[in-house]
Amino acid sequence: MTASEGFKDFIKDQLGAFGPVRIRNMFGGAGVYAGDVMFGLIAADTFYLKADETTKAAFEEEGMRPFAYTAKGGKSVAMSYWEAPPRLLEDPGELAEWAREAHRIACAAKRAPTKARTAKSKTPGKRTPSA
Repeated sequence: MTASEGFKDFIKDQLGAFGPVRIRNMFGGAGVYAGDVMFGLIAADTFYLKADETTKAAFEEEGMRPFAYTAKGGKSVAMSYWEAPPRLLEDPGELAEWAREAHRIACAAKRAPTKARTAKSKTPGKRTPSA
């Protein structure tokens, strides 16, 4: 699941029309960020973009699949990052359009409350005993 330096550099160059990005190594792959928002993923020299229920159909129409990994116990887990159609990697203008949509989705997901955040906010904080 590694991401080669050459492929990371290639993706960074191809996203030039999108704007500045930062690529950060993680778990053998790499996250692709605009600011502090991860909207892309590189694994095994394959580029994935964040998708949601409204955009995953475009990836499916192109024959693409979501990024998946095998969790403990052998269960396959699919994430909300979908393989970018190879043709986009040769068309920086269209890649930038797809990247903007992926970034918008990632920003919305970052703002949306998750079950974990909601549960954490309902957990009473530690209190110090009063004297």
